[in-house]
Amino acid sequence: MTNEMIKRIAMEQSAIDANCDAEDFCLYENVIVQSKEHPQARKYLKLPHVCNLISYGNNIVATIDEKFRDIVSEYINRFAVEHCFETPNMHVLNDEFQKYGYRVCFMAEYFLPDMDALKELPCRYELKILTAGDFTDLYRKEWSNALCEDRKELDVLGVGAYDNGRLIGLAGCSADCDTMWQIGVDVLPEYRKQGIASALTSRLAVEIIEKGKVPFYCCAWSNIKSARNAIKSGFKPAWAEVTVKDAGVVADMNQ
Repeated sequence: MTNEMIKRIAMEQSAIDANCDAEDFCLYENVIVQSKEHPQARKYLKLPHVCNLISYGNNIVATIDEKFRDIVSEYINRFAVEHCFETPNMHVLNDEFQKYGYRVCFMAEYFLPDMDALKELPCRYELKILTAGDFTDLYRKEWSNALCEDRKELDVLGVGAYDNGRLIGLAGCSADCDTMWQIGVDVLPEYRKQGIASALTSRLAVEIIEKGKVPFYCCAWSNIKSARNAIKSGFKPAWAEVTVKDAGVVADMNQ
């Protein structure tokens, strides 16, 4: 795979998720489309969206409930692309949606592998390739980034780091869609800052690519540790998203 191929696959998946054309992300003007369900969308998405903003850098593609078109159009065409994804400007969008019982919820940055940088990084501990059958007893809090108990059927591949037979780090990937698998990673606190996370992440990314899939990585842009791990592991920033959800959903998450 080349970087261009990987970016194209990601844009095609984003187009499925957003109900738009992949070329829309390459334009220099903003695009607004109606959000719809799609059988090939990323499995964890709750579609249709009320409002989801996506940017690969050039513009914003907004996939929305049509009754909020005026609110979203006014917002994304008022501020610069990058400022639409951060405060203070984001308060404008939140204030408008809050009138209808919705709030800005998720803010995330997505990373794709840089084929000029991706390689298996060294690790002082033993690394083992794991498959779905190895995850049965690992759905615990310490591995909650690497594995998702609510979607066990999507956890298809992993890499574990072991210290004398004890699992001390785990990277796992979920088959969130047909072409792209998402990586998550956890390392036990007492083993951190030894390069284990990047060794696990890079090894798993290589394994995913060898299976003909595109690995991707996601974190909040305020999660400096996670973003550093992505970059150290051979990934680079690719796109950003902001998602509006029902205010009740947001309240539940804050309990």
